[in-house]
Parts: sequence; structure tokens; C-alpha cells
Amino acid sequence: MAERWATSRGDLQGIDLHLDPAGPGLRRGLTDALREAVRTGRLSPGTRLPSSRTLAADLGIARNTVADAYADLVAEGWLTARQGSGTRVADRAVPGPPAAPSTPRRVPGRLPYSLVPGTPDLASFPRAEWLKATRRALATAPHDAFGYGDPRGRPELRVALADYLARVRGVRADPERLVVCAGFSHGLHLLCEILRARGARTLAVESHGLDVHWDLATRAGLRTTPLPFDSSGTRAQDPGDADAVLLSPAHQFPLGGALRPERRAAVVDWARRTGGLILEDDYDGEFRYDRQPVGALQDLDPDHVVYLGTASKSLAPGLRLGWMVVPPSLVADVVDVGGGRPVGVVEQLALAEFLTSGAYDRHVRAARLRYRRRRDALVRALAERAPDVRVTGIAAGLHAVLRLPPGTEQSVVQAATWQGLAVLGLSRFRHPAADPTPGDALVVGYATPPDHAWTGTLEALCRALP
Repeated sequence: MAERWATSRGDLQGIDLHLDPAGPGLRRGLTDALREAVRTGRLSPGTRLPSSRTLAADLGIARNTVADAYADLVAEGWLTARQGSGTRVADRAVPGPPAAPSTPRRVPGRLPYSLVPGTPDLASFPRAEWLKATRRALATAPHDAFGYGDPRGRPELRVALADYLARVRGVRADPERLVVCAGFSHGLHLLCEILRARGARTLAVESHGLDVHWDLATRAGLRTTPLPFDSSGTRAQDPGDADAVLLSPAHQFPLGGALRPERRAAVVDWARRTGGLILEDDYDGEFRYDRQPVGALQDLDPDHVVYLGTASKSLAPGLRLGWMVVPPSLVADVVDVGGGRPVGVVEQLALAEFLTSGAYDRHVRAARLRYRRRRDALVRALAERAPDVRVTGIAAGLHAVLRLPPGTEQSVVQAATWQGLAVLGLSRFRHPAADPTPGDALVVGYATPPDHAWTGTLEALCRALP
């Protein structure tokens, strides 16, 4: 008999079943098919089956045939039938197929404390406010919002972001040139694909950064070359033969400094002179503590700078919400390479509501105060218990660089592991072709631990330091 789909049209509490009741008779074939579905785990214990009337109609067979098959399986212990509860798969141990022999894999245990940079305090995600924003956005969204829509993203979000970025980061953001993407890495991937398609060969990057970004460029066919670094920071003014430059000018990751004004102007002059492109990673621009935030580099020349931002640090990376403000000459290419909208419409509408209602500003201000207090506690604790460790890069952001005595980085990382603390050394972020300076250090993400673990995390760090 041909394979059948049971769609449970008349039983809204039942399930769709894919059955192949093959055999010498319908009753036996159906019984065997159901038994096999339970034995193999396709039907899990407690699953409610369609009524005999519904299943018979779906399969095009007599109701008595289904009822008899159910009765047989109840008698065998595969199913249970109770008045008012319907027919369900019995709760019984079902032996699975023998497992193939394999080589045991050692999975490292998760350490109880973490100062690995890159994430905010996920426990502080504003769940209640986000839920309110989602409800308001869904209640007022037009019906066409749930269609395919503009591949640049929902207009509500692009307008809200353009207003926010202009007000807070000094970005010249036209909603028509703003593209919503699934986080920074997705935006960088699109841009690298476009650069390669336009004939670019080399992307200049900072001497220290994230290997995942360098790998994205490499997979797109671009070579990455590190920019020189000195006591004043990244020497971005002369990228050599590079076709584009990737920078985090407001707060370099992970070293922590801001790109000096004369070097900002010089790299923009390079882009104008050569037709090069600057990719600006503004990953944590809202979090500056000791003075006004450094404005976006994009304001100096919107025709040669792509501004990239994300909600990964301000809200949570799991939202997969990012944005790009691109030069007019790149809009069509970004849309074409992007292949459609990658971010769910509900998340876009919720963020738009979160921004326009002022909830985003309130959340960022509260987070800024909380992270500043943590930064200050970190500095005080190190001054008291590890006075030989110098703390740098703390004017902004969610991490600090702890300068260590020469030759001690790896031993301190190991000592932290013994204390149950996950932490990364600065060498982890060095480009393979970069100069080995600026020495041994830890990159400490003080925003990462939840509030209840902060004191214990700080204690573990101090015990691990020389």
C-alpha cells in the first residue's frame, strides 16, 4: 500500500502522522506501522493519537479497522486508552538500536566563573520591557509587516535607528542607506563578499582583534594584513596597498584606546584619495564612563565609511540584531548580496518600539551605571591585592586590559583555571602577522558575570594574579 499521511483534520488535539500500513491486510499493516513508530521513538511516550474516526477518515479506511488496531496495541502495552483522555502512547522503555563503538571524547567542564570578554551581563536582559515592546509592536504592526518586505529591513526599525544613531553616535544615517543585518559578523560577511566581487584583494585590520572576523574575510577571498601599532595606538593613516580597512575607532578591541583625531582624519584622507573603504566597528559605543563618548568616524565622510553597529553588547547577542549605514554606492550591492531579510520581523518591530519608546535609552543608562561600578570595583581590588598589575583601556566599553609582568601571561591564565575562572590572554587576540608587542596581559570582560557571581569572580581573579 502507498504511504499515507494522517492529517487529523477532525481532531484538533491529535497529531499529524506519517504511516505506511503495508502488509497482507489493512488491520495488520496499520498495527505494524504504529508499533514500529512507537518502537523507533517517532511517537514518544504520552503522545495523543488521533481518534479512530479521524485517523480512519485521513487514511481512507474503515473506522473499525483503526479501532481494532488500537485495541491490539493497547493489549500489547504499546498504547493506553482511557475515557476522556483518548488513546496515547504508553510510557514504557523502548530499546533503541545498539550504539556504534566510538572513541570517547573529553568534553572540558565549564568553569564556575568567567571574565571572557564579548558579552554583557545576560541576566540583566530587560525581559519585562522587551515583552512590553513586543506586545505593543505586534498590536500595531500592519499586516504587510509579515510578508517578505524590504530586504534592508522594516522601515519602522530603520527610521528609529537612524534617529538614534544621529542623536547618540553622531552618525549621518539616512534610513534609505540603513540595512538591518543579523549581527556584526553577518554585516562584515556581506561587505567582504562585495569587496571581493569588486576586485578587492586586501583588507587591513588592527593588530589585535577577533580571529572570527579575519576568518570571514579570508573565506571571502580577501587577505588580511595587520596595521602597525605604537604607543599612541593603531597607525591607521597609511594602510599600504589595502583596498579597505576594518577599524574599531571609538574603542579598540581589545586594547581599549580610541583612535587619535589626527589618525582618524588621515585614514579618511586615504580613503578619499585612493577610493578605499573604511569599515567602522562601533560595537560598544554607548558605554563610555569618564567623558562624552567618542563620535562615530562615519561622520567625517559617509561616502567612504560603512558604519556597523549591534545590539549584542547593549542588549544581548542572542537577538542577532545589527545594522549598517552604507554609502549610497553600496546600497544596491548590499541588498543583492544579502539575499533577503535575515532578521525576524518580530525582533525588528520590537527593537523599533524599544527605541522609540525610550526604553532602550533607559536600559543603556542603567547598564552604563552598573558596568561603571563593576569597573571601579575591579580597579580598587587590583590596587589593593595586585598592585604590580596595571589596568588600561578602561575609559569605555565592557572590558579592561590587565598588564602583567613579562613572560607570565600563560601561567596566570592557568592559575585562573585552577581558581575556576575562565579568562583570556592578550596573545589570543593578536593577528598572526602582527608584531608581538604590546606584551603580556589579560583581557578581562567585567560585564560578563551576573550580579550574583561578581564578587566570587573578582576574588578568583585576584587569587590568580601574581
